[in-house]
Amino acid sequence: MSIEQLESIAQAMVAPGKGIIAIDESNNTIKKRFDTVGVPNTEENRRAYREMLLTTPGLNQHISGAILYDETIRQSTKAGVPFTKLMLDAGILPGIKVDRGPFPLAGFPGELVTEGLDGLRERLNEYAKLGAKFAKWRAVITISGDSPSGTCIEANCHALARYAALCQEAGIVPMVEPEVLMDGAHDIDECYEVTEATLRSLFASLYEQNVFLEGTILKASMVLAGKDCPDQSDSEDVADATIRCLKAAVPASLPGIVFLSGGQSDEFATANLNAMNQQGPHPWPLSFSYGRAMQQAALKLWGKDMAANFASAQSTVAQRARENGLAALGQWKKGA
Repeated sequence: MSIEQLESIAQAMVAPGKGIIAIDESNNTIKKRFDTVGVPNTEENRRAYREMLLTTPGLNQHISGAILYDETIRQSTKAGVPFTKLMLDAGILPGIKVDRGPFPLAGFPGELVTEGLDGLRERLNEYAKLGAKFAKWRAVITISGDSPSGTCIEANCHALARYAALCQEAGIVPMVEPEVLMDGAHDIDECYEVTEATLRSLFASLYEQNVFLEGTILKASMVLAGKDCPDQSDSEDVADATIRCLKAAVPASLPGIVFLSGGQSDEFATANLNAMNQQGPHPWPLSFSYGRAMQQAALKLWGKDMAANFASAQSTVAQRARENGLAALGQWKKGA
């Protein structure tokens, strides 16, 4: 795939009023979600749940792509249509999570580094054949005491850059996700410092590894206070701090930035994205790549009665997509 094709896919991922739905939970993570609604974690239930999400009528109006898990990218609808074909026919780009998750960083107790580079070239080539147009790799940065160390940030950003270079070699757009976790009692200022340091390290690593930025998407965490901080930030504060941080650390040549919800409530994640876009225009489109904040309400409905609540669960997904699509334009209004 040419450089121009990578660039056009990246631009399509952040088309105006559209964002990404993340349905790439591992089988262990989806088990936790299913347990909360009493759904057995079987392969068929996982397939049926993802089919419910991906066949939502009108999903493509506000969703440009979906991040899938290894099992999901190989699955089909009940009628036998591969999910990737269903998506591409609807104009929704298939994405794939390729990291192996975070592991303890040797020599740095309490810190994590994401692994999964071994064998990645072969896996990416297979995913490209299966229809993947973009991929995702998530690094996890924890704020606690003296953490994160410079070593932790550097190790994660180096891995993100190696992954990104391998993606582009395979003709796949890399989504780089350095998530600064909301866990902890840190305030918004400390989150700002860590996020800026992480983003500066990330773009330095991407530059060193010859990654083509115009064919890369950043999946960023918002700059906000930790969930145990007594002084919680409102949407205006989150928007101000996040935009300042991005402008300080992210090159303008990047085609777009999508935000993770990271444990925020559905409405707060939407309100924060909306507040940021109301401050625009910015050097890059700002959109969403939400998992829980797109699925949570629908899963509760679907889990109660998969057959009877199928349509109402889908309309909940469509509504969340619409609200976040409006927030990506700065046009969302609470309760509208």
